[in-house]
Amino acid sequence: MVQYTVTLVTSHPPQSGTFSTPLITLIGTGGTSKEFKLDIPLQNLRPGSSAVFHLSVSSPLGRLVLVRLHTESRLGFPELAWHCREVQVEPPGGPAQHFPCRKWISSVGSVEPPDGPAQHFPCRKWISSVGSVELWEGAARTVCGETLELLKQHRNLELQSKQETYRWRTISEGLPHCVDMTSLEQLGPDFRYTRSGPAFNAHYLRGFAQRCESWKSFEEIETLFIFNCPPGGAATAEYVRSHWQLDSFFGYQFLNGCNPYVIRQCKTPPPNLAVTPEMVQPFLPACTSLPQEMERGTIFLADYEILEGVPANCVNGRPQHLAAPLCLLYRNQQGELLPIAIQLKQTPGPDNPVFLPSDSEADWLLAKIWVRNSDFHCHQLVSHYLKTHMLGEAYCVATLRHLPGAHPLHKLLMPHLQTTLQINIQARTSMLAKGGVFDKSISCGLDGVTVLIHRAMQRLRYSALCLPEDLRERGVDSLDNNYFARDGLRVWGAIHRFVEGLLQFFYPSDSAVQQDSELQSWITDLFHHAFLGLQQTGVPQSFQKRAELVQFVTMVIFSCSAQHAAVNFSQLDFDLWMPNCPASLRQPPPSSKGSRTLPDLLHHLPEVNSTCSVLLTLAMLSQPSSDYIPLGFYRDPPFIEETPRNLISEFQAELRNLGLEIDERNAGLELPYRYLRPDLIENSVSI
Repeated sequence: MVQYTVTLVTSHPPQSGTFSTPLITLIGTGGTSKEFKLDIPLQNLRPGSSAVFHLSVSSPLGRLVLVRLHTESRLGFPELAWHCREVQVEPPGGPAQHFPCRKWISSVGSVEPPDGPAQHFPCRKWISSVGSVELWEGAARTVCGETLELLKQHRNLELQSKQETYRWRTISEGLPHCVDMTSLEQLGPDFRYTRSGPAFNAHYLRGFAQRCESWKSFEEIETLFIFNCPPGGAATAEYVRSHWQLDSFFGYQFLNGCNPYVIRQCKTPPPNLAVTPEMVQPFLPACTSLPQEMERGTIFLADYEILEGVPANCVNGRPQHLAAPLCLLYRNQQGELLPIAIQLKQTPGPDNPVFLPSDSEADWLLAKIWVRNSDFHCHQLVSHYLKTHMLGEAYCVATLRHLPGAHPLHKLLMPHLQTTLQINIQARTSMLAKGGVFDKSISCGLDGVTVLIHRAMQRLRYSALCLPEDLRERGVDSLDNNYFARDGLRVWGAIHRFVEGLLQFFYPSDSAVQQDSELQSWITDLFHHAFLGLQQTGVPQSFQKRAELVQFVTMVIFSCSAQHAAVNFSQLDFDLWMPNCPASLRQPPPSSKGSRTLPDLLHHLPEVNSTCSVLLTLAMLSQPSSDYIPLGFYRDPPFIEETPRNLISEFQAELRNLGLEIDERNAGLELPYRYLRPDLIENSVSI
């Protein structure tokens, strides 16, 4: 008889344990053991515990490659799913082999693992008495590196099973495809999670649902703001409230606000912007002109053409309005970005005046409010929802369908993708559903959501998803006070170096990339389901060079971590003072000048109940979890190999140093920019 020592490690979260009895089968290159029922008294599967068992097998099993695991309910006790972290198996005379799990296990499914010295077979899955899980050994390998026919077959079986479970669904033609699930129950426990931590105190935003009327004064809006702005805890929101009317702060938000993806350098006047050099000369230095400043690269444009003709919503039974403005800005010698002309509609004409800083205070402020409303829609639905949530979900689904758990890219990417499924299912059944906040309180409404995202997909380019190329193409990569760009480029560079080192380890040559059939299936699926087969996007349809793969994987990780942090966790800071970024406007864009006063603006701004509804949503979205995992860190290390683990340590050290440099920089700023400080970047899209 040959004795194997088995240790079952239960995960730490308090609901990970089970009363049930585990059953285990060892599978090796020399045979398969019988199924062992591990019902030794006092060896319980409690949270954080390690239960040790000694198994006697009639003959050696050879090199262990798989561990099959499931549970059986105990008489008289409730059946609870078990979250197993890993299984350790010590063969006779050899080092312990580790089979990672890290999932909930039940008796309705199974998963399996590979081989190698000092093997680790992760679990980290929920397990119950209605199915079994077969665990892969922890070493990562591509399909080309798989030597055992048993494990090649298992890779195929795993992918077949996942392709049945994680099917594609078309929500609406022209939008990225999503997972074909409509409830969290369908999703299963391995992809469900609970965010913990102190929630935003919504006490002072509730109770306004029946107040379907205009705000009576800006003082009323200020009262709401004060009660919802925690003392000492919302310095940025306070700054916004006191500076929102200033042209310099209006321009600042194009670089460092919650949507720094619109503005671009303007070298030639747009043909549909009815601005002459004479109109804007008073807002430029006396010794220069608009053509000269364009040549110098100091003129910038924010163009919201994408909103032209998007259908508007009805809120509280009254029609809302959308505009598609063009905003021209000048960067002065102090580095301030100042608006010098705003046209609210795309087609010039007598009913579409160009608003200037020399107009009346009410006219100029209203024009800027319209730009901010347009920016709200592009921020929420393009920069945020489309580019981080929708595409992040597609990256996740394709990874599950085409990269088995042993694949190095699966191990690398899933910590950045796993939470997108739950949060997007929740969004589609709440905020983006009938009766949700977009339906009840936002200018575009649900019809406008679909139209706007469809248009954004038609205009999407791969270069716009890769931060260095995007900033360079828009001409905003070298502006000293573009802190989003400065920090973002540093974070992108750190991710790129980490990914490059990791993929060099697993893909020693371009040919290794070309020969990985699972990888090629993954990018092909993404091209067709995330990017809808649109050739003009420039998204790769296959990978021929390792550098192409490094760029794409860097983009995926950055989009689902840093970009999401920048556009999500900033929004309440900039939007809590509602006039700075109204979600709806109740009057059409002005067609003339000189007929309104500052109090008149209250009749343009959202009504009381819709204001509070939007702020409640933004408050919920902006709260980081108290137990979030920051970029570069993991609940469980994804790799067991020495080189990847060293690369992770180097990546973490680089991010820590970057955080210290950002803190030092911020100490000298009137308004610190902190959204891309690495320890504040959540590893994935989970809210």
